[in-house]
Parts: sequence; structure tokens; C-alpha cells
Amino acid sequence: MPLKDFLKDKFLTISLLIFGIVTIEILLAIYPFSNLLKIYIPIMILGLYILSITVEYIRKNNFYKKVINRLNELDEKYLITELIDFPNFAEGKILKEILEQTNKSMLENVNQYKYITQDYKEYIELWIHEIKLPIAASKLIIENNKTASTKSINEELDKVEDYIEQALFYARSNTVEKDYYIKKSLLKDMVNECIKKNKNILIQEKVSINLHDLEFEVNTDSKWIVFILNQLIQNSVKYKKQQENTEIEICAKQGKENIILYIRDNGIGIRKGEITRAFEKGFTGTNGRLANKKSTGIGLYLCKKLCDKLGIAIELNSVQDEGTEVRIVFPKSSYIGCL
Repeated sequence: MPLKDFLKDKFLTISLLIFGIVTIEILLAIYPFSNLLKIYIPIMILGLYILSITVEYIRKNNFYKKVINRLNELDEKYLITELIDFPNFAEGKILKEILEQTNKSMLENVNQYKYITQDYKEYIELWIHEIKLPIAASKLIIENNKTASTKSINEELDKVEDYIEQALFYARSNTVEKDYYIKKSLLKDMVNECIKKNKNILIQEKVSINLHDLEFEVNTDSKWIVFILNQLIQNSVKYKKQQENTEIEICAKQGKENIILYIRDNGIGIRKGEITRAFEKGFTGTNGRLANKKSTGIGLYLCKKLCDKLGIAIELNSVQDEGTEVRIVFPKSSYIGCL
């Protein structure tokens, strides 16, 4: 608490005190009191008041300084109420009580919204699982009635399934730690699972796959990694060059401190100024705004969010009209070694 501000708050009291001292001096001058008494009375009054506000300032300043210091040290500022020492002056007690009541009300509101959010998340997950049943039944009907039309319908159902899966992972992205299972997983198996999942669109779009050097084991959740790879491969297909042979290369290298999984393509690439924003939520960039791309800006955002939750890094480099390279970096503590 700056002394200047403290004295400003005391301006009225100081003004009244000065007025009182002057009044007393005038009254003392009327009557034949000794000069010593005329000097002693105002000095005593002024001295006692200065001593009083000095003690008050030191007490309040120490209290508020501790509060500010502890507040600056906290990442979660709302916990300050638990760390404030019980004040020994009335204003501080009122402040602490206000903070406690405010904090209690805030926690009640947060818990209420947590409940609403959790309830909505559970509904979304239930809806996603329920909607898979009619999609699976539709695919079975298509399988038994193969025509050019049903083939097109099947391709559209594949897209619907991808969007449904994305919605499910998005709903769970804030609670990944409650939904993943870390175990030894072979990069080759996860990549092959993803390629198999996308085989129809890869064949349809005439995209060739080059896989090599994937004989590494890492400690991770294979389900989440397959989802991330799925998003990256679909992006490579979506942003491929027209009328050119498209190739996706997937390989891995072992470093001193990590294993890096590379996903490279020779697609249209990303503008230099947009690379740093590629993982932002809802960012579609120049490519995403093209009429035939219909990007949502969610895929790469989810990949980054899930990688952060899993304790792995995801990096992106791209050259416009040449292609894109995505690197998934598994730190040393998360991999077992080369088979």
C-alpha cells in the first residue's frame, strides 16, 4: 500500500485534526494560559495521531503486501483465500470474509457448470455410440446390394463415420488422462491400422503409400495415435495436388532422446505465414477456404491437443506447392527401443 494513497484516504481526518488544533490554539490564546501549555497540547495531540496512523499504516501495509506477494506466486489465483493470514484490523477481516463468500459462490457456480458440461458430454458420447448402429446397418445393406449408387453412399457413410469419430475424440479431449491406456505399441501396427482404415479413399484418390523404418516400439495409447494419424492422412488426401501422383511417406528415426515419426506428402503445402497458426482451433487458412476443401479447422487442433495430453510433441513444416511434413516426437521416456 503506497504511503501517498494511505494519506489521501486520511485527508479528511487530517484536515479535521488541523482545524481542531487551530481552534484549540485560538481558545488558549484568549485565556491566560502559559506558553508551555499552549505548545504542549497541540504537539501532544498531533504526536499521538501521527503515532496512531503510523502503526495503522505498518499493520495494513504488511498485510496487503503479503496478500499481493502470495497472489503473484499463485498460478490459480482463486486459492488466495486459503493463504491469507487472519487480519488483525476490521477492514482486513471484512475483506477476508468477502473473499471467502465470493470464492464459495464461484466454486458453486463452477461445479454447477461442470455438472452441466459433464452431462452434455455423456449425452454426446451416448449419441455417438447410438448413431453408429444405423450406420453399421446401412453398410451391411450396402454390402449385400452392391451397385455404383450404393458404392457412392458407402463412401459418404465413411465420411460421416470420420466426423462422428472426430466429435467423440473432441468430447473426450479435455479428459484424455481418464480415457487412455499406455502400453508398448509398435509404430508399424498403428500406421497399418490407419492405412487400412483409409484404404477406400486412398484407392479412390489414387494416393500411393511409402512405408519404411517403422520397426520401433513406443509407450503410448495406440487408439489415440491412430486417430491422430488418421487426421493427418486425411489432410494429405484432402490437400493433394490435382492431376499429379500423390505420395504419402511414413517413416521413423531414432535419436538420442526420442523417436520421431514422419508423415510427408507432396501436396499443395501451406503458405509460410500460416504454418505457425495451423494448430489453432478453427483456423482454416487459405487452403481451407477453397470451395472444394470445406475445412473445419478442428483436425490439426485436436491432434495438437491430444499430443500435449499424451506428453508427446507434434511439429509441422511445409512449403507451398511442394508438400508438408508432420513430425510426431516420442520422448525417450515413452519408447522402449528398436525391435
